[in-house]
Amino acid sequence: MEFAYKTKGVCSRCIYIDVENDTVKSVRFEGGCNGNTKGISALVEGMRVDEVIDRLKGIKCGFKNTSCPDQLAEALEKMKQK
Repeated sequence: MEFAYKTKGVCSRCIYIDVENDTVKSVRFEGGCNGNTKGISALVEGMRVDEVIDRLKGIKCGFKNTSCPDQLAEALEKMKQK
């Protein structure tokens, strides 16, 4: 199932997530720090959704209350609610 999430409070604008059988198949960030978002995407591919949420939720970027990894965790939580 593919899911698009509009981010809030970070440099990236949107996260596109493909999940199959509760496993993250792919993640693509629109905008943000190119190397970091590609790195996050590569690291979470193949992981279970709940593990990604547990590892990334609450990570902050500088003085912001969120980060691209935290927004990915939030997107996955919203996706699970659907």
